[in-house]
Amino acid sequence: MSVPESSTSTLPGKKNLSEVVLAWYDQSARDLPWRVRGQGTGRASTNEIYRIWLAEIMLQQTTVKAVIPYFEKFVTRWPTIRKLAAASEFEIVTAWAGLGYYARARNLHACARIVVDRYDGRFPDTRSELLQLPGIGHYTAAAIAAIGFQRCETVVDGNVERVMARLHKVTEPFPQARRTIRRLARTHTTAHRPGDYAQALMDLGATICRPRKPACPVCPCQDMCGAWASGLQHELPMPKRAGRRPTREGLVYVGRRRDGAWLLERRPRKGLLGGTLGWPGSEWVIGDPQHSPPCEGRWRTVEGVVRHDFTHFRLHLVVLVAELPNSVRPNAGRFVAPEAFDCRELPSLMRKVAEHARSDPCWLTTAGRSADRSEAAKPASTCGA
Repeated sequence: MSVPESSTSTLPGKKNLSEVVLAWYDQSARDLPWRVRGQGTGRASTNEIYRIWLAEIMLQQTTVKAVIPYFEKFVTRWPTIRKLAAASEFEIVTAWAGLGYYARARNLHACARIVVDRYDGRFPDTRSELLQLPGIGHYTAAAIAAIGFQRCETVVDGNVERVMARLHKVTEPFPQARRTIRRLARTHTTAHRPGDYAQALMDLGATICRPRKPACPVCPCQDMCGAWASGLQHELPMPKRAGRRPTREGLVYVGRRRDGAWLLERRPRKGLLGGTLGWPGSEWVIGDPQHSPPCEGRWRTVEGVVRHDFTHFRLHLVVLVAELPNSVRPNAGRFVAPEAFDCRELPSLMRKVAEHARSDPCWLTTAGRSADRSEAAKPASTCGA
């Protein structure tokens, strides 16, 4: 059997898991800007719940380290859900640039507007109601309900999956093991400080029960852990077999007029990088991409390719560059004045393309170099190529 017959909600030893991890959490919790701690059975304030929701959406498929600066930028610019709802989708997606999975940004905006219009700016307090909101799935709904409203919900993210798989010595490989792990996690869910308990398990997985090199000697649950007792802590949880990701190819065009304006286009709302600003280009296909330049010009290919990994495929982009006359009329995209454009507002893939274009030593004319000199006083992050 994947889970030994002896494995139940009762772990080795006579300790209660929630009591152990809460005692550890009270001493060792991470200091995170969205964290709500120690309110016992009391619900968080409206603005605290806004911050919990914002963080949970950002943390989907993204590390804490990557999220923190974006979270701080968002709550500085939009400190309440009403201010976020009043912003345009374009503003939200642009501020999100670089965090990836851009459907989250569009759903964030849609959710904020629904909460303001339908719930007077207050999130509903049950998992079933939260699940009706855009961008909120089962994990996020459980996390908001537990942390924000002290609902007795089972919150299972990747960190909690790993903790449970090791504690109960679950040898079934992923993703098949998820149903077993969620069942086991439910047996430990507590009505006593459910929000702190959920965050404690996540912290335990992130800081001690790590994917690699788990810090078992200092783990508060060591004497309760089936994997530790069997010497399997480095093998569990059993990973799924990695499939081979296909490689797609594409062409992308970095063009600048002699007056310094950049040729950019906005991607369709649906699909990868949806709604974001970037360089015009071809579809991303398996095989040779077929595409015409977005306007007439002396386009040259930059040596090498830009490589980028998405969840389900790898992407190789060939970059073409040109300096364009001021009179050119593009058939795709539009020109953006240099003072209105900042590379920091591009997705990471498009920033890679810009950097690759800069590696071409001879694509700028003398006029273009003059434009660069005139932009020298701008921050280094603006895209003077």
